[in-house]
Amino acid sequence: MGIMEIARYINLEDKLIAGKILLLYGPRRTGKTTLLDNLMRTTKLKYLFYRGDDINAQGIFSVPDSQKLASIIGHAELLVVDEAQMIPNIGKTLKLLVDSMPGLKIVISGSASFELSGQVGEPLTGRKYTYYLFPVSIEEDIGRQPSPYAVLHEKLEDYMLYGMYPSVLTQVGATEKRRELREIVNSYLLKDILAFQEVKSSQFIMQLLAMLAYQIGGVVSMNELASELGVNKLTVARYIDILEKSFIIFRLSGLSRNLRSEIKKSDKFFFYDNGIRNAIIDNFNPLALRNDMGQLWENFMIVERHKKRLYYGPDANQYFWRTWKGSEIDLVEERGGKYFGYEAKWNPKKTVSAPKEWLETYGGQAEWQIVTPENFLPLVSP
Repeated sequence: MGIMEIARYINLEDKLIAGKILLLYGPRRTGKTTLLDNLMRTTKLKYLFYRGDDINAQGIFSVPDSQKLASIIGHAELLVVDEAQMIPNIGKTLKLLVDSMPGLKIVISGSASFELSGQVGEPLTGRKYTYYLFPVSIEEDIGRQPSPYAVLHEKLEDYMLYGMYPSVLTQVGATEKRRELREIVNSYLLKDILAFQEVKSSQFIMQLLAMLAYQIGGVVSMNELASELGVNKLTVARYIDILEKSFIIFRLSGLSRNLRSEIKKSDKFFFYDNGIRNAIIDNFNPLALRNDMGQLWENFMIVERHKKRLYYGPDANQYFWRTWKGSEIDLVEERGGKYFGYEAKWNPKKTVSAPKEWLETYGGQAEWQIVTPENFLPLVSP
């Protein structure tokens, strides 16, 4: 199966609106260029295409000049710019295009440098709408199968070990998958981060990522990270912020509404892809030989729910819940005035009941369920 055969959740042509910029945003190597290629292959619109790493494109779009832009755009109905974050001042130029050519449809792809450099924030306020593209979701890979649970059972160990990047999913053997993941980590993952002028050391970043990788599911102490790395707490916080904006990790904060005993000023961190996490710590051992299956399942469940929520809804605030007495829930969603708790359990045979403090505190406005490989799919399906 090739990358082109993985049907992604978004049809770009259906989302194009004249006078607005469609920003396709996410980590490198997740299929943004493939989606743009599909759009240009199937559209009936007259289009212009530029790559952000092309010197010609940088010369055209780095200087906001309405006359020059008008002569270049001509009668085109659609402008497509891939890797637009590589063009200096692209935000100001896009603003000018939208304001001066309201009939033009524009779609651009961007990775982390947009966010890190602030390229598209203020200039495009009210002029863009953003769609995210992360590694392939469960729904995209097997949701259309006639027996998705059978396919999930067959593929689950691969998902847990090697993750969901398109180029990894389409590799046939374990050796090839590991090689592709190492290539992504070494050549692509840190590319945007290291291009950011305030970041100097890839070794420090990898040490920090490894520490976070071992702490999936646990409350992370910035002070402990700083002590282990030999830097101050503010430095750790700044680098973690960069890693979040680079779509490598994301955080859940603690839910606290009613109890003094609730842990609230702490965070847990998860990886957008299990394979990247395993590549960072260089552990691709089979699940039967691992002692971190619970962590892998928790990360997998939470990131797949995260994709589902961003792609299809519902809108929700996400947290974890934990008390100083040790009661905990892996994922809590606040939506519609209610709280929905999800507890990730790799082994469905272990019976667990909702924490007593959870029911006593939020009982009338809360729900709770265990999420195992046996009941997982409804949670991540639209």
